[in-house]
Amino acid sequence: MKPTYDFGDRVRVIRSLRNDGTFPGQERGAMLVRKGSIGYVREWGTFLQDNIIYQVHFVEEDRIVGCREQELISGSAPWIAGQFQFGDWVSAALPLGINGSPVVTEGQVGQIMDEIRDVQPMAYVVLFEGRLFRVPEMALVPRVCEP
Repeated sequence: MKPTYDFGDRVRVIRSLRNDGTFPGQERGAMLVRKGSIGYVREWGTFLQDNIIYQVHFVEEDRIVGCREQELISGSAPWIAGQFQFGDWVSAALPLGINGSPVVTEGQVGQIMDEIRDVQPMAYVVLFEGRLFRVPEMALVPRVCEP
């Protein structure tokens, strides 16, 4: 197992990081670092012999956080922020259909389950009433509160 990043490498976190109970002085679930934040690798180690964990210093937040390798990309890699992130509640901005058949009505509430960054425009996997749909960002609007 060889790490992708080395001491001093500039990295970007691709999802928001919350306290899992291991970050002192913060409540469990508290936001530590928002997705897209840039940090610098201080060191790395392994967890359970098969997970590389990086100690990353996020300078703007002045926080040092442990990050799994799959949560990071190079700081120089292209980045599209996206309007939503995992767990956000959204509404359909227009009716959505599959092969011409309507499946989601305009205004129907769903929850973001994943981001699809390798397509333009950016898309999301959204859970609407127990079914997952791939939805372009432009077809969603933020929902201020949970349903």
